[in-house]
Amino acid sequence: MAFQAPKGVSEYVPPRSALFEEAREAFATSARRACYGAVETAVFEDTALFVRGVGESSDVVSKEMYSFADRGGREITLRPEFTAGVLRSLLEHNLHKGALPVKVWTSGPAFRYERPQAGRYRQFYQFDLEAIGTEDPAVDAETIAVAWDAYQSLGLRQYTLLLNSLGDKTCRPVYREALQKFLRALDLDEETRQRIEINPLRVLDDKRPDVRAQLANAPVMTDYLCAECKAHYDTVRALLDDLGIPFTDAPRLVRGLDYYTRTTYEFDHALLGAQSGIGGGGRYDGLSEDIGGPPLPGIGFAVGLDRIVLAMEAERAAAGTETTPVACQVFGVPLGAEAHADVLTLMTNLRRAGVNADMAFGARGLKGALRAADRSGAAFAVLIGAEERRAGTVSIKDLKTGDQQDVAAAQATDWLIERLGTQ
Repeated sequence: MAFQAPKGVSEYVPPRSALFEEAREAFATSARRACYGAVETAVFEDTALFVRGVGESSDVVSKEMYSFADRGGREITLRPEFTAGVLRSLLEHNLHKGALPVKVWTSGPAFRYERPQAGRYRQFYQFDLEAIGTEDPAVDAETIAVAWDAYQSLGLRQYTLLLNSLGDKTCRPVYREALQKFLRALDLDEETRQRIEINPLRVLDDKRPDVRAQLANAPVMTDYLCAECKAHYDTVRALLDDLGIPFTDAPRLVRGLDYYTRTTYEFDHALLGAQSGIGGGGRYDGLSEDIGGPPLPGIGFAVGLDRIVLAMEAERAAAGTETTPVACQVFGVPLGAEAHADVLTLMTNLRRAGVNADMAFGARGLKGALRAADRSGAAFAVLIGAEERRAGTVSIKDLKTGDQQDVAAAQATDWLIERLGTQ
């Protein structure tokens, strides 16, 4: 029996991989336009980084991390999320000592030991964006706008922006005490009771229906915000209004990681059922100190590229539109072994000019090569045989109309680019 991918690994192969590339590039483009720079960081880190940064009370740390001792006896963890590792890297490379804020993005796989299901995997893919070094609420709104514009560029419409504030070290202790008092009076299991004492906000993130029913009247953080946190939240909300980005106040939104403060947000998609969160983020103004760095405010988001692909498929299916990957534009057909070099040269020239071009390989006959050209989605097939080589021409066939004409070989690249530009 052939080997198979481990359970819970999301993989993408053509043609579906084109959707994945489209999603990733949409977010990268939106980030670049806001002058965020690309970074590549470690896929595995010291386990303590996530214990201290993400928080021991989170399900990520307590239940889901892929941790192991390497051959040197060091405790290592495959990254379950990006923010702690990105911040560690920025501190290690002293970017925080230069101009602030430091604005960066990255993407790649992350790992959590989950129960695999649609939209929830053990190896999954995220796009991550971070802005380090400013408390300005304008950067909170900017990160949301970068994500919003990426979703819009992908044609997604059936999603909602949920927004909340989790306060800071001034006002959250008062809320924590009120929340603990409320939670201690509920009928909860022992593990959840222990969580009340460690980080009661985690209980608000419990997805079990019986627990959620008991939380209906739980106090909310927005009723306990100090004057500064309330002003910050009100400013973010006003900025989003100015940007034309609709949002829904979600006073029970806490997300799944312990480091969030103040602005917290999530994008929720209407067609994805239980796994409806397609991205989210927020402030983590104390995270730098938690991992041994200087006081350094920050905000960012991560989006699940796997779920975005599912959302794209769901919306396009609902609209009755077929998902078409980026197609080949020109397909070269060599008629005889001697023509392979001429066809490859022309296809390479077209590629260098920005045209998607492919060709038939091997000793494929004319009919088989033209069937391959049709399957490729190309607009034109270029045929070169002994007769064309003697005449210094190429034969170009319009695969939609069937029309065919000879063009001087020296002019073929420009001729094709001009025709493709008018389609």
